[in-house]
Amino acid sequence: MNFVEELKWRGMIQDIMPGAEEQLNKEMTTAYLGIDPTADSLHIGHLCGVMMMRHFQRCGHKPIALIGGATGMIGDPSGKSTERNLLDEETLKHNQDAIKQQLSKFLDFESQSANAAEIVNNYDWMKNFSFLDFVRDIGKHITVNYMMAKDSVKKRLSGEARDGLSFTEFTYQLLQAYDFLFLNTHKNCKLQMGGSDQWGNITTGTELIRRTTGNDAFALTCPLITKADGEKFGKTESGNIWLDARYTSPYKFYQFWLNVSDDDAKRYIKIFTSIDKNEIEKLIEEQDAMPHLRVLQKRLAKEITCMVHSEKDYDAAVEASQILFGKSTFDNLTKLDEQTFLTVFEGVPQYEISCTVIDEKVNIVELLTTVTNIFQSKGELRKLIVGGGLSINKQKTETAEKTITSADLLNQKYILVQKGKKDYYIIKIN
Repeated sequence: MNFVEELKWRGMIQDIMPGAEEQLNKEMTTAYLGIDPTADSLHIGHLCGVMMMRHFQRCGHKPIALIGGATGMIGDPSGKSTERNLLDEETLKHNQDAIKQQLSKFLDFESQSANAAEIVNNYDWMKNFSFLDFVRDIGKHITVNYMMAKDSVKKRLSGEARDGLSFTEFTYQLLQAYDFLFLNTHKNCKLQMGGSDQWGNITTGTELIRRTTGNDAFALTCPLITKADGEKFGKTESGNIWLDARYTSPYKFYQFWLNVSDDDAKRYIKIFTSIDKNEIEKLIEEQDAMPHLRVLQKRLAKEITCMVHSEKDYDAAVEASQILFGKSTFDNLTKLDEQTFLTVFEGVPQYEISCTVIDEKVNIVELLTTVTNIFQSKGELRKLIVGGGLSINKQKTETAEKTITSADLLNQKYILVQKGKKDYYIIKIN
């Protein structure tokens, strides 16, 4: 496959330096993409860059993921209005190890072929570089005028940032440029990829390589992804959508993609999956013909959830979705772990009661009226039960004489009450 053509139809190219496509068509090429390890998980804002590396490797080229152990201690001013906190070495090492685990789901690091992916850490070549050596050997090649002309610097100096730009951050683009020079010299890396906000930093690297070695070096960036309405992609009211299940459950991750708009689904399925062009075009046709079936959203959510988590997690997420929005059974409900259960029923009214109430085998009518006040009237509740309108843990309650015991508890502490089709309540036992 032709890498540039692949990215073009997927809408994943913002800027490309002249000569880059010719270089990629000429031979297997090594490229790198930098990842700032300020957290121990990637979030979906990183996914466009990661997918660029994935497509790059699928097209026969060699991707290098650069974990910014050194530059992560500095902080990139691009797109930032304040200087970020600096991380200690131990925290950075932990974050790097976690990110490496996640990247292995997208890239083949184990292959014996020449284009096997690699992970490098710029701390390895920066940690013993003295300040005097750096300013003498590297700093002299790039003028302050050149660095000041970069948008990331100009914006911070123009008054947009309250605290201006520290010398620490000002040096960031030189440090990133040296990464490119180092990889160009030691690993024959000829291309750097990144988000469009990195264009200035990347081109400083190509300039440094040209001035110090005369070698060819190229730049390619992807657009910063937004939603169709112009809002920032990847953030919800509760924050980032993370790739680590500790921070964003597979169910919530799946739901994020399932609930994107039709317009966004048409773009995202090209950017965030490896599905080929013909199949995507067919999916879009299906979506346009029957938008209510949400074919694109379902396929998008499946592909990404399986890739980031696993097929098992995807199946569990689908099953959990059916509990709230479709037909499901008591068995489906009991398979949910506590975190997923609470995520599925997020926002549902909760009532807390003492475990002694359950130990005494309380009557269902007493529990839902006197003990919890979920229902105001015992007579109304009895009528609901007779009409088949009350379910406990997805099982119809057939008699008002039913008693609730510890055997009815989900995850040993919850009871799910359902009135009709859509009204849910949770009783938590303390």
